Amino acid sequence: MTLVAKQGIRRSGSSDRRTPIYTVEGLRVHFPITRGVMRRIVGQVKAVDDISFIVYRGETLGLVGESGCGKTTTGRALLRIVEPTGGRITYTPPDGDPINVRTAGRDELKAVRRAARMVFQDPNSSLNPRLPVGEIIGEGLHYHGIARGAEIEDRVADMLRRVGLRPEYIRRYPHAFSGGERQRIGIARALAVNPNFVICDEAVSALDVSVQAQILRLLRELKDEFDLTYLFVGHDLAVIQHICDRVAVMYAGKLVEIGPTQSIFATPRHPYTEALLSAVPRPDPRVRGTGERVRLAGEVADVSNLPSGCAFHPRCRYATERCKTETPQLRPVGEQMVACHFADSLTLKGVGSYAA
Repeated sequence: MTLVAKQGIRRSGSSDRRTPIYTVEGLRVHFPITRGVMRRIVGQVKAVDDISFIVYRGETLGLVGESGCGKTTTGRALLRIVEPTGGRITYTPPDGDPINVRTAGRDELKAVRRAARMVFQDPNSSLNPRLPVGEIIGEGLHYHGIARGAEIEDRVADMLRRVGLRPEYIRRYPHAFSGGERQRIGIARALAVNPNFVICDEAVSALDVSVQAQILRLLRELKDEFDLTYLFVGHDLAVIQHICDRVAVMYAGKLVEIGPTQSIFATPRHPYTEALLSAVPRPDPRVRGTGERVRLAGEVADVSNLPSGCAFHPRCRYATERCKTETPQLRPVGEQMVACHFADSLTLKGVGSYAA
C-alpha cells in the first residue's frame, strides 16, 4: 500500500482535495553535537526522525505536539529554511511537474519558495523594524520579478486591504502597529506573491485570545479567496480543532498519529494524543471538570538520547516490555494512522464532543 493510500482525508468538497501538494517521505533533520576545540561530532540531535506524511490540495493539516517535538523544524524543512539530513520532499504544482525540494537547484527552489510561503510565529521579530510596511510586503514581488515600480505599491496597497489594514499604512514602520496588525502584515507578505501553499508556524500563539479569533477568521477567509492549502503548526488543540481538516501528532521527532480532525478528537488511538486532548479546555461549565486529566510522568524524551523501542514508553501508562524494545511503525487503525503496538486494543478518551 502506498503512502498516499494509507493516509486518508475526510472526503468533502471537490476531488482536488485528494491531490497531494506536498509529499514527505522519510524526512530526517539531525543536528550534530560537537565538543572540544576541534568541534568533534559526538552525537546527533534528531529533531525530525524519519517521518512521512502528505498534505492534500485545499486542506488544512494541523501539526501538533509539545515544544521541542520537531513540528517547527518540519515546517521549515519543507522550504529548506533548514536543510534536511535525509528523506524526500516533493512539491507538486497545480500545472507542472513535481519538484524534489531537497535536491532542487537555485531556480527550482526559488519557484518553490514563491508557491509555498510561511507565516512566522512572532510578528515582532519576523518583520524588519528598519523597513516600512510597503517594502516588507513588496520585497517578494521585486525578488520574484512579479512587479516593478509603482505596480508594487498598488499591489501592496491591495494586499493591505485584503488583510483588513488601511492602504495608507504603507509607509509606516512595524513599531507603529499592534501585535495583531503586525501578524496581518506578515500574512500579507506571505500572500503577496500569490502562493498556493502556506505554512502557518504558530501563527496565533503570540496573540491575545480575542485577536487570535480575528486572525483565524481572516486565515479561513483568505484560504477560500486564494484557494490556499495550509500546514498549520501549533500546540493549542482548541485552535487546531477549529481550523484543521486533519491532524498529525508529533512526539520526540516522530509522527505518532495522523487522521481526520473529528476522528482524532473523538477517538484518539495513541496514548500521547489522549494526554494532549485531556488538556483541552472545556468552555461549557456543565461538563468542565468532569473529565479525567491524563498527567504524564517524567519529562519529554531527549531527542539527542532517545530511549530504545517506543520513545514515549517511559511516560506511557499502557507500556509493556515490548514497547521498551520494539519501535512501533505507523499503521492504519480505523480512520487514523498510528504508531502504537496496542492502538487497536486500547480504549482511549477523546474530548467528548466535536465542533467543526
